[in-house]
Amino acid sequence: QLQLVESGGGLVQPGGSLRLSCAASGSLDYSAVGWFRQVPGKEREGVSCVSSSGGSTNYGDSVKGRFTISRDNAKNTVYLQMNSLKPEDTAVYYCAAKTLPAKFQTMCVMTSSIYDYWGQGTQVTVSS
Repeated sequence: QLQLVESGGGLVQPGGSLRLSCAASGSLDYSAVGWFRQVPGKEREGVSCVSSSGGSTNYGDSVKGRFTISRDNAKNTVYLQMNSLKPEDTAVYYCAAKTLPAKFQTMCVMTSSIYDYWGQGTQVTVSS
């Protein structure tokens, strides 16, 4: 059972930056990893994902050009660099992992229902 732990959330002013980390208890070599966020009363939103190979990434329209996902398989960790943060980025951010066969190593999707493992979430608050 893979366990994921998010960290790096906090309070930041508009225009500021944060880097979230998603540390896994085991290897992520064959896992696509996604970042999602949720505000109370709203559906979970896909933010970004990265393929197991690291060669493919996707971003939600609201974060394109501001957020960057990356991974370090040697550390079993995936990062989400968030720049130019806006108040509407305020949410609980979750990372999730989906183990895939090797032939799918270049794929990732931001559909929450396909992911098998989830972290507990980290709060990001953007406010002045």
